[in-house]
Amino acid sequence: MGVLARADAAVRELYPLLEGLIARFEESGHALYLVGGSVRDAALGRLGHDLDFTTPARPDVVQAILDDWAETVWDTGIDYGTVSAAYKGQQIEITTFRSDVYDGDSRNPEVAYGDTLEGDLTRRDFKVNAMAVELRSDGPEFHDPMDGLGDLAARVLDTPAAPEQSFHDDPLRMLRAARFASQLEFDVAPRVLTAMKDMAGEIQRITVERVQVELDKLMLGSLPERGIDLLCSSGIADYVFPEIPAIAMEPDEHAQHKDVYAHSLKVLRQAIDQEEDGPDLVLRWAALLHDIGKPATRDTTDGKVSFHHHEVVGAKLARKRLRKLKYPKHVTEDIAQLIYLHMRFHGFDGDSWTDSAVRRYVTDAGELLPRLHKLTRADCTTRNKKKAARLARTYDLLEERIAEIAAKEDLARVRPDLDGNEIMEILDLKPGPEVGKAWNFMKELRLEEGPLEREVAIAKLREWWESR
Repeated sequence: MGVLARADAAVRELYPLLEGLIARFEESGHALYLVGGSVRDAALGRLGHDLDFTTPARPDVVQAILDDWAETVWDTGIDYGTVSAAYKGQQIEITTFRSDVYDGDSRNPEVAYGDTLEGDLTRRDFKVNAMAVELRSDGPEFHDPMDGLGDLAARVLDTPAAPEQSFHDDPLRMLRAARFASQLEFDVAPRVLTAMKDMAGEIQRITVERVQVELDKLMLGSLPERGIDLLCSSGIADYVFPEIPAIAMEPDEHAQHKDVYAHSLKVLRQAIDQEEDGPDLVLRWAALLHDIGKPATRDTTDGKVSFHHHEVVGAKLARKRLRKLKYPKHVTEDIAQLIYLHMRFHGFDGDSWTDSAVRRYVTDAGELLPRLHKLTRADCTTRNKKKAARLARTYDLLEERIAEIAAKEDLARVRPDLDGNEIMEILDLKPGPEVGKAWNFMKELRLEEGPLEREVAIAKLREWWESR
């Protein structure tokens, strides 16, 4: 089925749901168009539950129609000509034709309503998002003045107007190009890439909050490595996440990849291949960033390249950058902790780790342990099949050790055998720093020796206390 036929079929499937809305717009004398990403996704066979519409009707008319038809209506975007609604599981946004004017300083336009569909479509970011389907009671009519279908068939992103003008109006569109490259698995047109390279610095006009949103959408796409590579090759990553392109020139210690950058993209893909319940943003970011500490730790002593403690430096760099991008604290800390722990496994050979070492591995990872398993396995990108099989088997052994110990004790929640109240009673202490020191001793003892009988734990606590 061709893209146009697929789009037509998908739109017709919406008619039973939307017939009341279509009738109300016709009664008011105004056209209603499915538009933008909704038409694109319909043509790609991936239409979801968020539907975007445009119309020549002004917002007050739109709101009156929706009030009469939808289950819920809200007008938080009405200053920009948008009224939203919910109806039978669909999220609906209807925006009045726009012909915005940009001041060239911010990405926020001076909102101006338009009078034509083509004028509204021309202002959009990419041709594949500049298609519309008029919804009429006698059937849909397709509108594609920019040949978005041609770009869709060619799997390419190009702008309706000159890309330089489009990106000057709204630099966020350059990030959206990378995001769509990831989500849709499209390439950008040569002139778009040229403009992105020439105008990369314009991205500094965009707030970090908006940058973060687009980066996350990119990372959650089906092919994030394509989006990341576009940001790096265009120079935009130098402004939004410079630690990523910085690894492009660093050869890894085994010279098995062109550079650490290529290795990191492969680790990202291998981590994605292990996802079980949909895209995992924390795992994906940790996989991409796990080696960003290598440039700062590169050492060529004796002619060999090494990156000692790059995981420590990498965790600090990731934490600093993610904070600048205003990521939530728990997301930042989880990503940084995975980076910090990703080399821990390489000291394990099957027999050398004590039960204490296994406990510490599990305890330090905490709730991140399943992700750490995936990240560590993904970090093996050697082309040597025997070595890859050996590493995989060694990690299998570690997981078996974890399972064996977990069967005997609660590894998920390692706690001292005595709590703070018991420690205060046994040592006759009042609340204060000394109790914390005693608790930490008992925690270390628990990690080292596993669960102890109460009498043994009390004896060891008293012995430690007296030895101080």
